[in-house]
Amino acid sequence: MARFHPLQVAAVDRLTDDSVALTLTVPAELRAEYRHAPGQHLALRRRVDGTEVRRTYSICSPAPAPDGEGPSSLRVGVRLVEGGAFSTYALKEINIGDELEVMTPAGRFTLEPAPGLYAAIVGGSGITPVLSIVSTLLAREPEARFCLIRGDRTAASTMFLEEVADLKDRYPERLQLVTVLSREEQQAGLPSGRLDQRRLTELLPALLPPERVAGWFLCGPYGLVQGAEGALRELGVDRARIHQEIFHVDSGPTAAGIAPGAAHSTVTARLDGRGGTWPVQEGESLLETVLRNRPDAPYACKGGVCGTCRAFLVSGEVRMDRNFALEEEETDAGYVLACQSHPLTEQVELDFDR
Repeated sequence: MARFHPLQVAAVDRLTDDSVALTLTVPAELRAEYRHAPGQHLALRRRVDGTEVRRTYSICSPAPAPDGEGPSSLRVGVRLVEGGAFSTYALKEINIGDELEVMTPAGRFTLEPAPGLYAAIVGGSGITPVLSIVSTLLAREPEARFCLIRGDRTAASTMFLEEVADLKDRYPERLQLVTVLSREEQQAGLPSGRLDQRRLTELLPALLPPERVAGWFLCGPYGLVQGAEGALRELGVDRARIHQEIFHVDSGPTAAGIAPGAAHSTVTARLDGRGGTWPVQEGESLLETVLRNRPDAPYACKGGVCGTCRAFLVSGEVRMDRNFALEEEETDAGYVLACQSHPLTEQVELDFDR
């Protein structure tokens, strides 16, 4: 089960005018709990005017070796979101020595290092988890290569610019780096403009053979990820080799033909080895029902993006309003996002422990 622990801030590094990297110290007794795979994220929480606020941020530091102890520190990137309750706090108020409530790592946007060719298409802060993936892969697996295609507005707004440049210097033959700026011309490289589906469909075959890439990692705003997936599918890439993580979903598709929920439903949930059954109040999600009775239920974004509230649907039927976190294989296997699920039958059973 995911749990929160207080971790001390060891460093606050300004990356751009609107983003910072926070380094968190992990005490020896908690290092096993904070072992993470490259690409996973952390949920940070604080209270604002009596209300708990949680936000999810990807780990950008390399993952620890599988046969070693857990990490002594963790680093996350935070970009300012207009009006954001946590990102504003991170950029303006967090100082070295402060303590933050940090959930143990979660997420399935990961890569287990193995030989082969891999690639990523990222936009803006979508570089954060991919930085961990690339640095871990190239350090651990000498027979691996990586092509990183990143889009940003301007050079000044590009997060982890120096860290990516250092990786390119360290692995010049195994890391291919392509940068596209949408609002600024570069002296060398590709012309400015957005990385939309049409452009990516033309660009990718000139960079590498898309069908030979063992795994594609798409991360960033909803529009970029959808456009990149469309380009890859148009180029014949199998869906099983495309992995996605979406940031900043302002709008997006909801369940088509919304089915009415059951008038009177109960949810039975198993969580951390204990179960319970509770009535679902009108209009609330299954996560909200569980949280009223089990405040330790896992969640972070409540927007269908991070996947922290993933649960196995043991019985009954539900409607998911939005899903930006689960792969098709996961939904086919019976997993749902509790924060987006509403009951369609009088009884629903979830298992958060699977």
